Amino acid sequence: MLYGQEHVERYRETGGEEGHEWRDGVYTLLLTTTGRSSGTPHTTPLIYVRDGDDFVVVASKGGAPEHPDWYVNLQEDPRVEVQIADEVFTATAGTAGEEDRARLWSEVVAVWPDYDDYAAKTDREIPLVLLTPAGA
Repeated sequence: MLYGQEHVERYRETGGEEGHEWRDGVYTLLLTTTGRSSGTPHTTPLIYVRDGDDFVVVASKGGAPEHPDWYVNLQEDPRVEVQIADEVFTATAGTAGEEDRARLWSEVVAVWPDYDDYAAKTDREIPLVLLTPAGA
């Protein structure tokens, strides 16, 4: 199973043939944000679900008390690059509002049940992020 930078490299090298389906029925995308201090691109593999034209990712950081760096980066600059399998596109990232979050939480937990465990480990509300492709 692929993790971290190795996941990113194999995903890119194979156009997602390795890494898009991370586990049986669990799919990942590559999210590239711009570092808020460095200005350099940072790419993170994340589990996703579809919501119409949008893609939903979870800023869980395994239930850590702080948000993941990629989430803090997109708060500064919501323009991101996304790769799903061999398709690469630009998108705008935004945190789901309460109404959408309530609906989407059950969908992301259906794909990755550990999200409920992560939420129980932290006092922060774990953000759900909508990635809206440019032109959608």
